[in-house]
Amino acid sequence: MQLKGLVRFFAIALILICLYQLSFTWFVRSHEKAMDEKAQAWMKRFPTPEQQYPGDKEKQAIYADSLAEVKKERVLRLLDSTKETKLAFGLVTYRSAKESELMLGLDLQGGMSVTMEVGLDGLIKSLANYTKDANFNKALDNAVARKANSGANLITLFEEEYKKLNPSGKLAPFFAARSNGKVKFDATDNAVNEYLTAQATAAFNNTYRILRTRIDRFGVASPSINPDPAKGIINIELAGVNDKERVRSYLQSTANLQFFEVYTFESTDLQNGIVAADKAVQDMLEGAPAVNDTAAVKDTAAKKATAKLKDSANANPIARLVQFTQPYNDGAGKTVFPAAIGYIQSKDTGTLNSYLKLDFVKNKFPANLQFMYGKAEASTDPKFKDILTLYAIKTLDNGQAELEGDHISSASQDYDERGKIAIKMNMDKVGTNLWAKMTTKNAGKPIAIVLDNFVYSAPNVNEPITTGNSQISGSYSLKEAQDLSEILESGKLPAPAKIVQEQQVGPTLGKESIMGGGLSFFISFLVIFALMLLYFNTAGWVANVALILNLLFTVGILSALGFTLTAPGIAGLVLTIGMAVDTNVLIFERIKEELTKGKSYPLAVTDGYRRSLAPVLDGHITTLLTAIILAYFGLGPVLGFATTQIIGILLSLFCGILVSRLITDWYTNKNRHLEYFTGISRSIFQKAQFKFIEYRKFAYGLSAIIFVLGVASFFNGFDEGVEFAGGRSYTVKFDKPVNVEEVRNELKAVFGEAPIIKTVNSNNQLNITTSYKIKETGNNVDSLVEKMLFTGLAKQLPANVTFSEFETTYKQSSQTVLPTISDDLKAGATKATVIAMMVICLFIFVRFRDWRYSLGTIFALLHDVFVTLIIFSFARTIVPFPLEIDQHFIAAVLTVIGFSMNDTIIVYDRIREDSRLHPNLDNHTVINKAINETLSRTIMTSLTVFLTILILFIFGGEVTKGFAFAMLVGVITGTYSSIFVAAPILVDFSKNKKLSKAAKK
Repeated sequence: MQLKGLVRFFAIALILICLYQLSFTWFVRSHEKAMDEKAQAWMKRFPTPEQQYPGDKEKQAIYADSLAEVKKERVLRLLDSTKETKLAFGLVTYRSAKESELMLGLDLQGGMSVTMEVGLDGLIKSLANYTKDANFNKALDNAVARKANSGANLITLFEEEYKKLNPSGKLAPFFAARSNGKVKFDATDNAVNEYLTAQATAAFNNTYRILRTRIDRFGVASPSINPDPAKGIINIELAGVNDKERVRSYLQSTANLQFFEVYTFESTDLQNGIVAADKAVQDMLEGAPAVNDTAAVKDTAAKKATAKLKDSANANPIARLVQFTQPYNDGAGKTVFPAAIGYIQSKDTGTLNSYLKLDFVKNKFPANLQFMYGKAEASTDPKFKDILTLYAIKTLDNGQAELEGDHISSASQDYDERGKIAIKMNMDKVGTNLWAKMTTKNAGKPIAIVLDNFVYSAPNVNEPITTGNSQISGSYSLKEAQDLSEILESGKLPAPAKIVQEQQVGPTLGKESIMGGGLSFFISFLVIFALMLLYFNTAGWVANVALILNLLFTVGILSALGFTLTAPGIAGLVLTIGMAVDTNVLIFERIKEELTKGKSYPLAVTDGYRRSLAPVLDGHITTLLTAIILAYFGLGPVLGFATTQIIGILLSLFCGILVSRLITDWYTNKNRHLEYFTGISRSIFQKAQFKFIEYRKFAYGLSAIIFVLGVASFFNGFDEGVEFAGGRSYTVKFDKPVNVEEVRNELKAVFGEAPIIKTVNSNNQLNITTSYKIKETGNNVDSLVEKMLFTGLAKQLPANVTFSEFETTYKQSSQTVLPTISDDLKAGATKATVIAMMVICLFIFVRFRDWRYSLGTIFALLHDVFVTLIIFSFARTIVPFPLEIDQHFIAAVLTVIGFSMNDTIIVYDRIREDSRLHPNLDNHTVINKAINETLSRTIMTSLTVFLTILILFIFGGEVTKGFAFAMLVGVITGTYSSIFVAAPILVDFSKNKKLSKAAKK
């Protein structure tokens, strides 16, 4: 093998990198275990439940739950206090190791759940060009206050409130200028209402789209995002979140980038305003009435401040909070006024804000002056950690900026000329012109770059900038700069969204399900490990080493890239085990053929690897194409599954071809050879002479029935999962901790389907979501579902609890859950399947240069998809587990397509090879010969995947059972269609044209 040294280098490098990356997880787990043991030792000061409440089991359970919460808090405190503790022989801190560990998904470890409300008041202000009209703004404030206490529409409330304040006033003049002709100056209020409603709907959808883009870039592999346009809220669940403050900041940023001129102390208006404002606040604190606004003195807060601070400490209240900057000489004899007017501690900003918002203080400054904060330069001194800079921003008359971030075409993290972290921005044509005018006018002066009313940078303009390129440089970390650039890249939120509710969410799966996933992975590994040795003798060790390295590399790379491991991700790993050995099965079977022909071991190995390369590459490429399409169209758990599969497929090629060959050559260079036969493998399918083509008419008849039933399945219907159909969600709090698996099984017996269950904040509070009767309408449906819920939870509730008590005491909240995947995304799932089939057919056509191969592929794929649909439609009421159309089902269908093509291509490649070697044989004989020659590898590749999926089905838990069942069906039907559908099509559509002619092209 050529390039042995390079393969060896990459193999060793990958081993070291993956071990290094996974070591973070080991060190973190070790440290957390030590802290847990430390907390457990500390808990010994408390009496045990048996000591505290002898003989009272119920009180013991409640007390035990309280102790568990105390211990949890203690562990968190210990971990927080040891963030900077050195781990890994002093090479890394716990904080940095925690950020680099392999993250677990929401279904495995829990995470963060937030409810975001889309603020349409900001949109209305924007559409009205930020009017200063007092009635308009007062009406909008009143509408926002009313909406907080009702579920009414904000636009309707705003219209009502404006009519109260100005009965004869019209709303149209406020919106006509910026409506692009959609609102005329004389339009009715009803027309304005329709316009605002349409804009609000568009803004909500755009906000949802941008938030999804941000979350996808945030690195959470399995987010759950549930929009509710009627209420203007978006529910978001994020798995594996470590830095919750960062998430809040990331989600709530409107990405409102603006470029402002600034007031410096060169301005006498600013100087005089500061002095006058300082004196006015001092007079207020000492009890003197304000000259310009006596009403402000009556303010309750001002009265409290007067009573508390009426002493000599009232002198210069603003100057005591702010350390004002001084001008300095630049060395060339020129006086320079800093862009920031002062520095203030973050804890004092609330007090300063309360002063600056007073009307009699505002009146001391120019009308277009607005104060904003920024970040101070980085310093190693912890005393400067909480210091902010204060800027005096010069706005336009409407309070907006001369240049807005809408004109930013691209943004990326970069470094400035001093090597400091910065964000590089490129502007569009309009922005370039505005930026050129602005920098020309302010040459030698600072310009503030502001994001969401926070000044990130205020550099001096040395010379006019006409290229449209700019930079934000400031004192922030690499991660902050990356976040900021990604926020700018994803776009400005048309309607600001704020977090109105936040919860810590526990794992969706119980410990039993998690253990089931791990157990299925372990058993699959052992079974395939043993099967390789049983079938391939000592050569099986080569396949097993490649398998171990494949798994190590897959998990290590997932961790290094920051992906989150979920239950579907574990399913992807289990499937990777089955597919990882496929490469070696194909190669070893070919080597066995060459040995059977009488070739020496070295020559047989060389020819085996060379001649199996084409089918290996073709099979992996088709599977990879479907996985990429699945990743492109997939969301949440499907994305995690597809990502794992893509990485596993690529590594399977590397380990199965290159690493395996490296190990084989190393072994044979020592004048030894590997054994590829055992007593079993020598006798199975080695001399198969089955006449498959002769039975094709029976297969066609069966396929015709399958196509008819496949079409009928659409009329018979399917069970849709919660994420497709929607559902009802209930939060229930119990008196004591409950077992999630028990609750799931009890509710499954009542609803006829397994609900989605998560713990919320503690083990005695659950969120239960079910799609039971979601498509039925009527006044009593909601009540009926709740009564069924109550029936299912009866064993977990105290005896004699009535339904009324359950509703008022135990049920904390309820809501109707909209489908996580809208109709557009359902169409996307269908599109993904169709595109996958088209792409594969195109690849087959290009690869084999014969339309008959593509036609056989189409029939085989339709056959496989229809069989899966038939099972999920007609067997859904028969099998004792849910067969639902959800994201897992789409993942299964696309995976079946890829796997089926893997088998088909093995047969096709051999047909092409045999047609070249035996050009005088008729097509029937060539195809029969090819199928029989590849039968052993077809059966072995199908068997390895089938066994791993069967183990996943048995031990993997409820969440992956439907997926595993679809895959089991797919493996069987894929093997069948490769032999009895795809190959015979070549015969019946070839007429008198031999396949050998196409093969020579």
